[in-house]
Amino acid sequence: MEDKIKISVVSYTNSQPFILGMQDSEFMKNNCQIYEDMPSLCAQKLLTDKVDIGLVPVAIIPELQHYNIVSNFCIGATSQVKSVLLVSDVPIQKIKTIYLDYQSRTSILLAQILAKKFWKIDVKFLKTEQGFENKLLSKNSAYVIIGDRTFNINNKYKYKYDLAEEWIKYTDLPFVFACWVSNKNLDKQFVDNFNNSLKFGVKNIKSAINDFRENHKEYNNFNIEEYYNKNISYNLDEKKLKGMQLFLDLAKQIK
Repeated sequence: MEDKIKISVVSYTNSQPFILGMQDSEFMKNNCQIYEDMPSLCAQKLLTDKVDIGLVPVAIIPELQHYNIVSNFCIGATSQVKSVLLVSDVPIQKIKTIYLDYQSRTSILLAQILAKKFWKIDVKFLKTEQGFENKLLSKNSAYVIIGDRTFNINNKYKYKYDLAEEWIKYTDLPFVFACWVSNKNLDKQFVDNFNNSLKFGVKNIKSAINDFRENHKEYNNFNIEEYYNKNISYNLDEKKLKGMQLFLDLAKQIK
């Protein structure tokens, strides 16, 4: 393979098993160039053809002229996900403004769908910039915060809503935050080796747990074993695909 396949993978803790699996594979090391990015940048790189494969927020799929879902692995949830939250000092029905995390389109759309279709609240949605989660939250407002930044939130806010749990409560379907998508047709041998590396990473979660404990001392109080083994669901099965399609259908309705 003359030209290396370019891959953008989410840099959050939840995708670390995938990263470690790819790093363990000689085939992947020899044939790929891997970039670790925040979800919105993964999306941008795939949309602008800067990479060939991305672990991308599913919200961008309709924007791709050509795409293939190249793996039966994903970042999904069948219960609480713990790292995609709506936080506020007032209950949902009193929220008037929601500040949307700039790092992921899927989480933004999920919050908008929940607010309009299920919570039935009339709110103003505002964009955010880096560091927004460190600012004081005004009354009757809420933040959508995703990723590792949620690990130390603890009891900082009076109310904390898990967006995956809220979705499941109303739809009775799991939620898919990101899946592996290519913007071109890829060689079957490559796809098979790629998936084998992901499978190895997911089957060896203990490596990701050890890596987290060694490199993220700031999150010592976070239950990483439960996060990997219970909160994140990695298999992209039929029920998740059904949930993903419903999400994309609802997303069209609110735009």
